[in-house]
Amino acid sequence: MPATLLRSAMSYPARRLFAGPPALALTAVALGLALATADTWAQRRERSGQEVVDATCSACHGKGEGGAPRIGDEKAWARRASQGLSALSEHALKGIRAMPAHGGNPGLSDIEIERAVVQMVNASGGHWMLPAGGATPTVLRSSEQIVQAVCANCHREGVNGAPRIGDRTAWIPRLRRGLDALVTSAVNGYGPMPSRGGSANLSDVEIKGAIIYMFNFGVGIAAPSPPGPGAGSDPFHRTIAGADVYLGVIEAGKVPARQGMAPPPREKGYYHINISLIDGKTNAPITDAQVKVSVSDGVGGETRPLDLVAANQSVSYGAYFRMPNKNPYTIAAQIQRPGVAGTSEVRFDYRAR
Repeated sequence: MPATLLRSAMSYPARRLFAGPPALALTAVALGLALATADTWAQRRERSGQEVVDATCSACHGKGEGGAPRIGDEKAWARRASQGLSALSEHALKGIRAMPAHGGNPGLSDIEIERAVVQMVNASGGHWMLPAGGATPTVLRSSEQIVQAVCANCHREGVNGAPRIGDRTAWIPRLRRGLDALVTSAVNGYGPMPSRGGSANLSDVEIKGAIIYMFNFGVGIAAPSPPGPGAGSDPFHRTIAGADVYLGVIEAGKVPARQGMAPPPREKGYYHINISLIDGKTNAPITDAQVKVSVSDGVGGETRPLDLVAANQSVSYGAYFRMPNKNPYTIAAQIQRPGVAGTSEVRFDYRAR
């Protein structure tokens, strides 16, 4: 997969989740460590999950003392693991039943506790990915890493009907309800696929990036050519909010049969309107936006959301609109992108010929 596509897949957070990553919470050191300075604390080496388990958790979890689930007891841990990493980490941080806050060791940071939880879950039949750093989900692991470690188990070969990585014919129908709907299905589990692909510590943001990666895999997108003379006056190109927006319009009857394209209406006067979005920094296609288009000739018109379209080694958005007369039309595209505040709108003038 081109590096630009990977950067694009990693750069967009999921719906309503992104509000700026919170700082990694560090717990105050008690008793004998109270005289340590903040600098000494900040510079100390973070311990691995196994180190934390050996030093702290195993005192109770090693033998199942006080009702604690014993490390290696798959049945006991399966029920707890179903709650997800965030819930189990919160229990360990705040304390629950006989377990004190931070497992009785206030010197443990959030990330160290998370690593210890993952370590014990995996030692008891789980297959969670270790947090890369920072409290989940503040630091995202690469989409490629997640796909290879988790998703590829089924999506590489299409196990149990899972859409294969890069098979856009299989992915397009699943994306027609929108990327957010597909993320929700992956988060909750669908058919034979368990919740979060069986890796409960994957955040919604990381799942979204993995889906985009699998959809885009193998799609070669050439970087836009440098603008030539008069390019600034291109009537079908706009730049807004860090993205290049390109308009394409073609008569419905002339639309060739393409991968991911809906069949055209049989009535006359229909055109397929296509909006391509290219990230201004990476030159990669923007595939996780919501695009709605309004078409009006000043007398009447229609508004509808565009579907994700994969055709001719390109990824864009499109839908059919009725433009039955030769009057000039205004085509307005409203674009919402995760991580970009508000709605961007661009307008194009178009006259059907």
